[in-house]
Amino acid sequence: MIALNCEALSLSFGADDILTNLTLSLAEGDKLGIVGVNGAGKSSLFAMITGAYTPTSGAVHLARGKTIGLLEQTITYESSQTILEEAYATFSDLIHMEAELEDLRTVAEKTGKESDAKRFSDLQERFTERGGYEFRGRCKGILKNLGLPEIFWDKPVSSLSGGQKTRLSLTCLLLRDPDILMLDEPTNHLDTDALTWLESYLKASRKTVLVISHDRYFLDAVVNRILEIEHGKGKLYAGSYTAYVKQKEVDREIEERHYKNQQAEIRRIEAYIEQQRRWNRERNIIAAESRQKMLDKMEKLDRPEALPDTVRMRFNKAEESGNDVLSVHRLAKSYPGKALFEEATFEVRKHDRLFICGPNGCGKSTLIKILAGRLHADRGSVSPGYNVRIGYYDQENQDLHPNNTVLDELWNAYPGLTETTLRSTLALFLFKGDDVTKQVSVLSGGEKARLTLAKLMLSKMNLLILDEPTNHLDIPSREILERALLEFDGTIIAVSHDRYFINKLATRILDFGAEAEHRLFAFQGGYEAYLRYKKEALTAGQAEIARPTVMTAAKEQYLSSKRDLAEQRKQERKIKKTKEEIASCEARIAEINESMKDEALFYDYVRLAELEKELATCEERLLSLYELIDELEGL
Repeated sequence: MIALNCEALSLSFGADDILTNLTLSLAEGDKLGIVGVNGAGKSSLFAMITGAYTPTSGAVHLARGKTIGLLEQTITYESSQTILEEAYATFSDLIHMEAELEDLRTVAEKTGKESDAKRFSDLQERFTERGGYEFRGRCKGILKNLGLPEIFWDKPVSSLSGGQKTRLSLTCLLLRDPDILMLDEPTNHLDTDALTWLESYLKASRKTVLVISHDRYFLDAVVNRILEIEHGKGKLYAGSYTAYVKQKEVDREIEERHYKNQQAEIRRIEAYIEQQRRWNRERNIIAAESRQKMLDKMEKLDRPEALPDTVRMRFNKAEESGNDVLSVHRLAKSYPGKALFEEATFEVRKHDRLFICGPNGCGKSTLIKILAGRLHADRGSVSPGYNVRIGYYDQENQDLHPNNTVLDELWNAYPGLTETTLRSTLALFLFKGDDVTKQVSVLSGGEKARLTLAKLMLSKMNLLILDEPTNHLDIPSREILERALLEFDGTIIAVSHDRYFINKLATRILDFGAEAEHRLFAFQGGYEAYLRYKKEALTAGQAEIARPTVMTAAKEQYLSSKRDLAEQRKQERKIKKTKEEIASCEARIAEINESMKDEALFYDYVRLAELEKELATCEERLLSLYELIDELEGL
């Protein structure tokens, strides 16, 4: 049964077309992920479905009796209630029924009348059927699972942070259990445990779910369809996010090939027409007119639209650091009434990509600020190694000055650079034209993140310390950041909740243990290996994860050198293979060009077209090989 149908939706504001002719149909139980660059129109689509925006054209149809629940990105709460009271208020009808039950109980006990007892019994039966005896436990369970444990329940809603308000709003939405659940960036402000729980909850739900998210791991786990919004148009794909990426690449390659083949055919026909007209005999003119009619009737394919602009970045490495990058010894930090960590001891080696994981509020950002020299520890030491140069990314963008323009923000940080260089750098991060004169205070979260990354890219460092660098970035920008970090020939320490991002980059995991223990432990290996390790530990019935075997510095350095040597040999093999293919490609192009000079081919249009097509393919492949060899030799 169809739960939601969007028919040819279009939305415009003045001369700006936000969405054009978007059609969408969802059955009950469908889980739809909506993706697109920031500003593509994803939230505008939600607004049309809920009725907050009126479509310029088209219509939204809901199945009879279906209810909609929406989680917005920005939550504003005016409530004076506590967190627990706010959650209970979702079941106000049950609370009212509960009070009525108590009154009826008192009346029935006083009067002893059978009619009063019957009224009490009927109401109690309805109360039980609607979950009256379970709703409080359900409220508490979802609050805990979404990162609002019991210590928060007596806090007034007005005192909560933005992230806590989002988690409370999501709790209340899940408790209301609407037929169609619409979630706009639900993974923001959730730690890994809460994300895992939410994924399981949504997968098990039979409700229809629409989710806007930049969390690729979450999309892979939850959705069975993807709606991509690009250039104001929507296109549906079956399957998870990973399946969508692969199918989009195939579709785009087919569209490009069909377009190029048709253009080659058009050029061939036009050349034939021109040739026949030059000969100017009656039969030639007839042949030319016949081909012209065929050309006029041909349904022309549009060139595939260029992909939306994405950021481009490459981090500048300073001189080589020593093998020992950071030595952390017995580090401790606490705030009044809350200890974050004690006796934290670990080493960071050159070329490590160390990711710090743990639940919200455990002290990850605090630890990373201490490592970057932005905060002081209560005790313990952080000792940088030889020639270590630190570049720091702050998730709160506190290094940006709100009264500066975008250009001035960069210029003040790098006064020795020319305006041309600075504008070119900003263009790489999608600040073009008048964008560079915007004040920092009016920038969106995504724009501030891009500006902070632009400042970081211009600095020279061999240790990158990153605090939630993917926050506010759309998926294409995250992928570009991933590639830039993979190419960075230095050391990385990062905090992130983006599991896809961690999985792509991490070579070591530093995880906070149970919060009550205030300790950390290190795992040597990537994120998936770490998850398997935790799962095996739990399966074996261990109460806590045992510490991995401590690796000596000499052994760790040996293994690191071995990995580097293997990578170097792999690159050398790639370079050799690429050079051989370049030589083969260049030889074939020379052969084709020589063949096309043969006058006998002048009248063999079929063979000529085949050679032209092969020549275009070879030239295109050669260009990609030149780019590849430049990249490989640069690495």
